[in-house]
Amino acid sequence: MVSAKRVPHMLRPLQPLSLFVSALFLYSSAAPAAPQINSGVSAPPSVVVIGFVGGFVRHNDRVHSEVQLAEHLRKDFPSGVTVEMFENHRGKEAHQRVLELLDTDRDGEVSGGEKESARIIIYGHSWGASETVNLARQLEKDGIPVLLTIQVDSISKGGQNDTLIPANVAQAANFYQRNGLLHGAPAIHSADPARTRIIGNFRFDYSAKPLRCEQYPWFSRTFMKSHIQIECDPAVWNQVESLVRSNLLPAATDASRQSFQRVDSSIANTVPRNR
Repeated sequence: MVSAKRVPHMLRPLQPLSLFVSALFLYSSAAPAAPQINSGVSAPPSVVVIGFVGGFVRHNDRVHSEVQLAEHLRKDFPSGVTVEMFENHRGKEAHQRVLELLDTDRDGEVSGGEKESARIIIYGHSWGASETVNLARQLEKDGIPVLLTIQVDSISKGGQNDTLIPANVAQAANFYQRNGLLHGAPAIHSADPARTRIIGNFRFDYSAKPLRCEQYPWFSRTFMKSHIQIECDPAVWNQVESLVRSNLLPAATDASRQSFQRVDSSIANTVPRNR
């Protein structure tokens, strides 16, 4: 770990990319890791929720809102929903885990019927948001539908396109801010508008009312200020959680549709849309 005394000297020769990597490394050390929670279930889940953390954050670091959301869902849905968190560089493992969960007859492959009954939600922050779209794209190649993707201040990883949502995704939402060294993609688009509904691109601005995010290290709060603030903003993650929960009910029921309409209306009334 880089000591606070050496940071000023080290920053002078850093190029933007190396500064970004150094910042993310320190950002990942915000708090000691908690014991990994085993969310595996013996019965096939009706919904699979996959979350990706950003930067070099550990999948079980409770400082981060995406991890807290996973814990809320596990607590409130102890059965029927499988929730798992991954580091953003573990996209292949997440993909394999989804296939395992969908293989309900345990014959080693996902049948056509198992694909049709898949109900998958994916979300993430920063590089984790980019990996969210990448996983959805891998599932498209498998012929597997995705209910919902949610990106929070999405930072594109090398070789990935985090702005074009594949056609196997039914709904997609993007939350972002545009200040500071790191800022998210301002708009996502659907590869097939007839199959994918873009719920919206919702911009947040912390210039007038910054958040303190005191649990994050000083380096992150200084050099990744707005990028961190959108991650620790309860207003953002309450909306993310509402969108996820609205899709945990059977998609065909009136209750699910009404819940989704309330959430969408709530977002439209409280968060300015990007113009």
